[in-house]
Amino acid sequence: MRKVWAVAVNTIKQALRMKIAAVFTVLLLVLLPVMGLKMTGDGTLKGRLQTFVSYGLSLTGLLLCLFTVIVSVYTLTNDLKRRQIYTVLTKPIRRYQLIVGKLLGIVLVDIMLLILFSATIYAITIYIPRFVKADKQMLADVDNQFYTARAGLRPAEADVSEEVVQEYEKLRKSSQLPAGLEQNVSAQRNYKKEIERRIKLRKRAARPGGELLWQFYNVKPLDVRQNLFVRFKYDVSANPPDLMIYGRWIIGDDRQLSYAAGIKTPIYRADRKDLIRTFYEIEVPADAVADDGYLGVDFINPPINNTVVIFPPKGGIEVLYKADTFTANFIRAVLLILIRLIFLAVLGLLAAAFLSFPVAILLCLSVFLTANISGFILESFEYVAKELSGVYSSVFKSLIQLLPQFDKFSTSKFLVPGRLLSWSLLGKIALSTLCIKTLLLLLLAMLIFSRREVAKVTV
Repeated sequence: MRKVWAVAVNTIKQALRMKIAAVFTVLLLVLLPVMGLKMTGDGTLKGRLQTFVSYGLSLTGLLLCLFTVIVSVYTLTNDLKRRQIYTVLTKPIRRYQLIVGKLLGIVLVDIMLLILFSATIYAITIYIPRFVKADKQMLADVDNQFYTARAGLRPAEADVSEEVVQEYEKLRKSSQLPAGLEQNVSAQRNYKKEIERRIKLRKRAARPGGELLWQFYNVKPLDVRQNLFVRFKYDVSANPPDLMIYGRWIIGDDRQLSYAAGIKTPIYRADRKDLIRTFYEIEVPADAVADDGYLGVDFINPPINNTVVIFPPKGGIEVLYKADTFTANFIRAVLLILIRLIFLAVLGLLAAAFLSFPVAILLCLSVFLTANISGFILESFEYVAKELSGVYSSVFKSLIQLLPQFDKFSTSKFLVPGRLLSWSLLGKIALSTLCIKTLLLLLLAMLIFSRREVAKVTV
C-alpha cells in the first residue's frame, strides 16, 4: 500500500503542476459566481435557480471530465515518452501497483476539485434568494418545487390482456376483423396491440359527467405537516372554445367513504379550471395520506365540459411528495458526477496503456461523447433495427449498452425539477458503472500494461 500511495502522491503533484488544472480552476471560480448573478431563466426565482444549477453543474461536470481524461492519459504516456517510467519500474514495484497508484492520485485530485466547485455552486444556490426581490409566493414555490427532493408515484398500468382477448374474439365472431388477418400472424399481433392501446386509452378517459379514480400505495411523505402535490395534464377528444377544462378533484383516503366508516384522515376537494395540454400541480396537506401509505385521487369531469378528458400515459397524473432534503439530494448528485470521473480515469489509463497520447485522447473523448448521447443513439437505431437485423443486435446495440448512460442519469434531471435521487438508485448506478464496467476496464488496463514492452534490449 505504501508503494501505491507513493505513486498516488507523485500523480497528484504531476496533475496540479499541469497548466490545465489552473486554467479550469480559475475559469470555474470566475464563471460560477457570474452565472449566479447574471442568469435569470424564465424571470422567476425558481427559473433562475433551476437555470443556474443546471448550467453550473453541467459546466463543472464537463470540465472535470475533460480534465480527468487529459490527466489520466498524460500521466502514463508522458512517463513512457520521457522514459521516467524506467526509474520507477526498476524499483520493487509491480506494474499493477503503478496503475492503481495513478488511479488513486487522479481520483483524489478529482475529489478535491469537485468538493471545491460543488461547494461554490451550493453556496450560490442557497444565497441567491437573498439577492433577489421575491414575494412570499415565489419563496413558497422554490421551497416546494426546488429546495426539496420530491419522490414521484404514477399509477400502475392496468393489465388488460383478458379484455384484449375478449374484444378480439367478439370482433372475430361478428366477422368485423379485417380480411386475411387470421392468416397473417404479424398483422394479427399488431391488430391486438391496437386493441390494447384503445382499451388503455378508455381507462384514462373520463366522459362528461364521468370520473376516474387512481389509487396510490406506499406514499411516505417526509413530514405529514408539509404538503404533497398532484401533478396532472389534460388532453381532450375535442378542444373546448376557450381551451379550458373544469375539473373537480377529491384527494384523500376514499376507502373511508366506501366502507361508511368514520372520517379519520382528511379528504380535500379542489374545483379548478385549467388550460389543456399544460402541466399543473394541486397542493394539499400531506395528512391526506392514510396511515398505511394509501392515497386516492378522484377526478370528476363535469357535464359543462362537453368533451372527453384524457390523461396521457406519460406524466398525465402523478403524486409528488417530499421524501428528502435538497442538501442530501445535492450531495448524491455530486457523487453521481464522481462516478463518471472514476470511470473516465480508468478509461484514460486503459487507453494510455497501449496507445499514444493523441490517439488515447481521441478514444476517450469518443466514448465520453457516446455515453452522453447513448439514449439518443439507441432510440435512433430502433427506427432502422429491422434493416440492421442481427448486425444491429449483436454489434451496435450491445456495444452502446456496455457504456455508462450518462444522459439517462444526469444531475439536471433530478435537481432542476426537485426530484429525488435516492440512495438505492445511486447504489444501482455505482454498482453498474464502478463495480462492473469500471472494474473490468481496470483489470484490462493492468493486463495490457503488464504485457506491454516498455523497453527493448539491443546488443
